[in-house]
Amino acid sequence: MTLLEICVDNAQGLQACLEGGADRIELCSSLTLGGLTPSLGLMQLAANSNVPVFAMIRPRAGDFCFSDNELAIMCDDIAAAAASGLAGVVLGVANDYQALNIKALKKLGDAAGGMGKTLHRVIDTLINPHRALDQIIDLGFDQVLTSGGKPSVEQGLDMLASLHDQTQGRIDIMAGAGLTPSLVSKIHRHTSIEMFHASCRRPKQIGEPFASLGFATPDLFETDVNLIREYQRVIAELSN
Repeated sequence: MTLLEICVDNAQGLQACLEGGADRIELCSSLTLGGLTPSLGLMQLAANSNVPVFAMIRPRAGDFCFSDNELAIMCDDIAAAAASGLAGVVLGVANDYQALNIKALKKLGDAAGGMGKTLHRVIDTLINPHRALDQIIDLGFDQVLTSGGKPSVEQGLDMLASLHDQTQGRIDIMAGAGLTPSLVSKIHRHTSIEMFHASCRRPKQIGEPFASLGFATPDLFETDVNLIREYQRVIAELSN
């Protein structure tokens, strides 16, 4: 089953996903930092979508070694996502020695209950992603988002193929990071992966005085509905 997931961090992105035909939405704040936990208001708005929405659960930028206080925040944010009616959560926790923190992931997984669970690109930071894959399968995760351990999916093709072969149908591999419509067919041919993750962003111009007064940065983006449609056109051809 092919699937296109689009990550967004505002109401405009949500609307573009619905108009463009995204199959699933990853809901975040601060996509320029790799995605942080969205606000309660944005989660409640997203719950009205006619496609599944998974909330990013990441309380800060930086590494994935979270303190006990941060884990408590993550549990509360998972509860907020569940109460808002979202379909799932996206999360990941590591230890200092670049291995998954299984105890913390079990705690967060228990907090998520029957919600869908995606392991995010924490797997791309680990020494042994193959071991991590077996561990999250045992923990009941539904899919893992990965670039194959590289800055972009094109560079990580061999690892993506290896991870997909390892799954034996036990979990879905979703390819993301540096994805473009032209890469979709290449990734599918090389790996047989059918789930894809993209941001579909384009630069957004902000006029004065907002930038000079500190209310905006030069790297603002908005979600491009036509790019979502282009991805879906390419993905539909995979079945032909």
